[in-house]
Amino acid sequence: MQITNQKKMAAQILGCGVNRVWVNPSYLDQVAQSVQKEDIREAIDNGWVKAKAIQGTSRVRALKRLEQKRKGRRKGHGKRSGSANSRNPRKQQWMRTIRAQRMTLKDMREDGTIERSQYRHYYLKAKGGSYRSIAHMKTQMGLDGIKIGGEQ
Repeated sequence: MQITNQKKMAAQILGCGVNRVWVNPSYLDQVAQSVQKEDIREAIDNGWVKAKAIQGTSRVRALKRLEQKRKGRRKGHGKRSGSANSRNPRKQQWMRTIRAQRMTLKDMREDGTIERSQYRHYYLKAKGGSYRSIAHMKTQMGLDGIKIGGEQ
């Protein structure tokens, strides 16, 4: 049995496309006998005819991927576009290291580990890029004979 016209009328009433109109298979005969729009409205009220929900794009896979990226996964060679410098700029690296070194030197000067003249000496060495890290700087200080808090 054909219910093409009934579906068209239902689509107009429901304000959706013909493909989104759903007819309950149990009540196909009653819907097929509906000739007027009033009959279709009745069928809609009874729940024999409905508009299917709009199917969206599932975000499950995208969210799972995002969660993996937050954990630090999916960063291999195949996922990289841009040079190492564009991903983690040398300037940013420098700023991070020099600020950390300067903060450490300032703390050491204030707690009396080093004197002002030594502070100035190591500050300028740090500025010149002599130290890779705070640990490297402290090692050099140890070699120069400065006692640092953690050591015995």
